[in-house]
Amino acid sequence: MYHFCYCDERFADIQMLRYRLDGFENLTTRQKEFVYYLSKASLYGRDITFDQYGAYNLRIRKVLETIFTDLRVDHSSDDFAALSEYLKRVWFSNGIHHHYGCNKFKPQFSESFFRNAIHAVDPCRLPLRSGQTVDDLCNELMPVLFNDGYLSKRVNKADGEDLLLSSACNFYHDVTQHEAECFYARKKEEYPSEEAPSFGLNTTLAKDGGLLTEEAWTTQAGPYANALRHIVFWLSKAKEVAENDLQRDVVGLLIKYYETGDLSVFDQYSIQWLQEMESKVDFINGFIEVYGDPIGIKGTWEALVEYVDDAATARTRLISDNAQWFEDHSPVDARFRKEEVKGVSARVICAAMLGGEEYPSTAIGINLPNADWIRARYGSKSITIKNITDAYNKASRGSGFYQEFCIDQATVSMIEKYADLCDSLHTDLHECLGHGSGKLLPGVSPDALKAYGNTIEEARADLFALYYIADEKLVELGLLPDSLAYQSSYYTYMLNGLLTQMVRIEPGHQIEEAHMRNRALIARWCLRHAQEMALVEREGKTYLHIGSYGELRQLVAQLLAEIQRIKSEGDYEAARQLVEAYAVDIDPVLHKEIRERYARLNLAPYKGFINPWLQPVIDGDGHITDIQVNYSESYEHQMLRYSSEYATLI
Repeated sequence: MYHFCYCDERFADIQMLRYRLDGFENLTTRQKEFVYYLSKASLYGRDITFDQYGAYNLRIRKVLETIFTDLRVDHSSDDFAALSEYLKRVWFSNGIHHHYGCNKFKPQFSESFFRNAIHAVDPCRLPLRSGQTVDDLCNELMPVLFNDGYLSKRVNKADGEDLLLSSACNFYHDVTQHEAECFYARKKEEYPSEEAPSFGLNTTLAKDGGLLTEEAWTTQAGPYANALRHIVFWLSKAKEVAENDLQRDVVGLLIKYYETGDLSVFDQYSIQWLQEMESKVDFINGFIEVYGDPIGIKGTWEALVEYVDDAATARTRLISDNAQWFEDHSPVDARFRKEEVKGVSARVICAAMLGGEEYPSTAIGINLPNADWIRARYGSKSITIKNITDAYNKASRGSGFYQEFCIDQATVSMIEKYADLCDSLHTDLHECLGHGSGKLLPGVSPDALKAYGNTIEEARADLFALYYIADEKLVELGLLPDSLAYQSSYYTYMLNGLLTQMVRIEPGHQIEEAHMRNRALIARWCLRHAQEMALVEREGKTYLHIGSYGELRQLVAQLLAEIQRIKSEGDYEAARQLVEAYAVDIDPVLHKEIRERYARLNLAPYKGFINPWLQPVIDGDGHITDIQVNYSESYEHQMLRYSSEYATLI
């Protein structure tokens, strides 16, 4: 009998996991076929994400894979082992920068080894441009790989620097931050309606002869045309087996958007997508989240195929059914609350395929669409990804993490009793209600907070979840077993924001990633203002002490009120001051201590997933009769297969 194992390969600071497709066998053949076609559409966008993360990523990946698989290169050397690990990190991060910290990896293989290896392989397998020699290619890539100061950060958030010129992401070509911000500000001024599209979401902005030009990403033109044509091919097949007419219309609008690049069509698609709630299978596919853009405008391509867990969805439906109560009782100023919460829908789902920015490292909850005017008028759709959360939880059992970092055994016991439930509930509240709560005042631009917008928005959703997870309403609704359970969520959240998330950051670096900044902001602000919360030292180790969870909830309420005010009023300067004061710098002494303690546990701070291999069963007439789920594929095999089977841009 096959025994499913959640943990798989480990390398660098990464542990690879697997996720189960529980209940997939209960889907109809038509639903499975729909999942299969959507999964193919998800995987054909892989090269887009690589290219968006950096202009050299695809060429570097191709060169490294060629060296890795060519037997003319000595596979027994230490340099080859170092190159193998480097390639695995490139696969994992969709490029040469860390997927979370955004800093460029430092190769542990030598420059001479790389130069000799690239000359040893079959040149026909290298990504040589027309007229380019192997020497030319080597000289082009050497500084990208080995010069620490060149393209050092994928997304730079350092205050006072030009965030575009100092970032390696591939959305802008020779364009300054000021030029880009002014370019899109003028577009908004020319389109004064509150229903303005998300200008710049699906384009490259470049300077040509001193003039700014925009090129849309479509099936007809732009750098991703070939990839998008493959995606549209499989979306078209999926459309034929959609579960209902509305879902068929949703897929059709997405196809039209990819063909035209028209952002008004994308808004139509988003509205239809969030209103389609009858089907068992759902998906995300597109240029969506803007965290990869230093100024929060360009959407990175991502995809997710999912199917509903009906039993677990009862929990999120209960939350969304009470959305108006939560909004009305929020501690924020009444001016910033929604008078009528519309269209909050939520599901607990099982992921069937991860793609683009959601692969191999994925979110555990998603709330879309992102356009504020659509949220205000039509609502939003939230998902919590159960099988991903289950994989994380099962893989972490017995790690010793909480025994090392919690202040006492009573706290460890509390966390072991309540953490899984509270973590899932926090994600539900964050995604289902937090992102959909509150409103902008008339005339306030959704982009008013500029580079700080992503951090403030994540903080707003987290604070909303933290405030309400401690509310008696959740016990009344049967979502928590008692009025003390929330303390587990408070302790683990503050512990992470103050101490343990630092294990993910290299010595000497600041906090860059928006979600990490968000958690640091909340935890450090609460620590600064609390009377009964402190970091204490015992036997040379730093621990978190929380003396009053009631006081902590009041602080959460105060900060939520201020964060919502900043968002609603578009107060850029207040956002900047909060983030820079609480969410960026790291105490080097404390950082060293936490990293050393964590290292002794021999744990990987980052987790990612190997996708299941969906294999169609086809009858003699060429019809799909079933989809088999194969969990046996190794990480290496999957990455090389994807690079071969789904290569569209190189």
